[in-house]
Amino acid sequence: MNTAQSTPTGTVAAEDLGTVHLIGIGGVGMSGVARLLLTRGIPVSGSELREWPSLAGLRALGGTIHMSHDVANLDGVDTVVYSTAIPQDHLEMVEARRRGVRVMHRSEALAAAMIGRRAIAVAGTHGKTTTTSMLTLILQQAGEDPSFVIGGEISEAGSNGHHGSGQYFVVEADESDRSFLLYRPYVSIITNIDEDHLNTYGDYAGLEAGFGEFARLTDPDGFVVTCADDPGTRRLAEALRAEGRDVYTYGLADDADLRLSEVASSAAGARYLATLDGESLGEIQLPVPGRHLALNSAAAVLTALRLGLPASAAVTALGVFPGVRRRFERKGVVDGVLVYDEYAYHPTSMTASLQTLREVAGEGRLIVVFQPYRVYRTRDLQDQLAAALGIADEVVMLEVFGPGEVRQPGEGAASLIAAVPLPAERKIFLESWADVPAEVVRRATRGDVVVTMGAPPISLMGDELLAALADASDTADAGRSPVTAPGPAAAGA
Repeated sequence: MNTAQSTPTGTVAAEDLGTVHLIGIGGVGMSGVARLLLTRGIPVSGSELREWPSLAGLRALGGTIHMSHDVANLDGVDTVVYSTAIPQDHLEMVEARRRGVRVMHRSEALAAAMIGRRAIAVAGTHGKTTTTSMLTLILQQAGEDPSFVIGGEISEAGSNGHHGSGQYFVVEADESDRSFLLYRPYVSIITNIDEDHLNTYGDYAGLEAGFGEFARLTDPDGFVVTCADDPGTRRLAEALRAEGRDVYTYGLADDADLRLSEVASSAAGARYLATLDGESLGEIQLPVPGRHLALNSAAAVLTALRLGLPASAAVTALGVFPGVRRRFERKGVVDGVLVYDEYAYHPTSMTASLQTLREVAGEGRLIVVFQPYRVYRTRDLQDQLAAALGIADEVVMLEVFGPGEVRQPGEGAASLIAAVPLPAERKIFLESWADVPAEVVRRATRGDVVVTMGAPPISLMGDELLAALADASDTADAGRSPVTAPGPAAAGA
């Protein structure tokens, strides 16, 4: 086995970071880094303004959480870590520079943690989190103890970051701000290249070029995995192979190295037949529905097999795959109304998710509570977003979540809701978060599926919806007349 390791040039090792402070530590990406560092024995603190679900776990691991942004939070800190969502004039960023404290982007901190490990970086416009989670579970099933940082929590494990003792480090690689170019992976996975983040890349050609640059950072002794069904990744695979690089493909296409056939999805889960280089691997089953999830799993299976792991580990791990929080996550059911949470905010992923939720709803209606993510995306992809939302029966929409962005007149949720191809009475824009639960209670009936979808804050809405539905159910029960059991004469009538 090749022992090539990922060592990004010019990167300080994680053990040399000292005490690390993360600005906005509660977000799923930052909390994953914090969890990784804490399980590695590195002192961690962080600042937040809201009580994110991840914070309790970080405290339990020994992290210090400040529920405010303040310059005093930097006392005793050696390294400050920030994400792209944090503005450069944030008071803690300004203070860190004034004090001469090391300041690193989240991806730089991850690159530091990868030193000495064989990194597997999962990139792509859609499917990164699920693919990363699936591959991590396969590695664990095969007896490896991989380190990992994922942009979502594996539902069963309740974790999005871990420092393992094994040789592999699995990381979700973010293309949105080009930060994935900081990595030097042993294996690169690219699930697809879809139109997004054009505020960073200018146009689709620039986006493709960015993914090409990422792929070419892969260790010469390693390999690249791409989807044979996606036009962008197919072009990239052809170019890389022409350069003499090892590229393996998966998909429904006849020429895919790992080929899927007889793909089926229902509320009970997804399944497909897999062949590798023409030889059958048998049936692979997932306990979660969605044809797009089946495709993600194929990327993980192909990577594992090319690493020399047994196929049985992949089949077993995927057979009990619990899903990922905020990816088709079932929050609960009240009085026959199912509530899900889904992170999708791009038209392509929204369409796949809503079509799958249609399978779950069956004869019931599909009600979407949507919070658009980023002003530029909502503006540039308005028609596609509206078409995706048109799959639903009812749409409740909040204003765009776009930290640091400025909405111009005519931009935002009001414009998007007007474009959704549904009758006016079946869609509504609400300016206030507090008004959403009552609106959903008014619209939802037994047998319906409600999904909160979109920007990160909307993940907090699901619990509020369940509570509001429960309160409405209790109120309705209290208002009903008591039912008197029939007497003997009535019973025998």
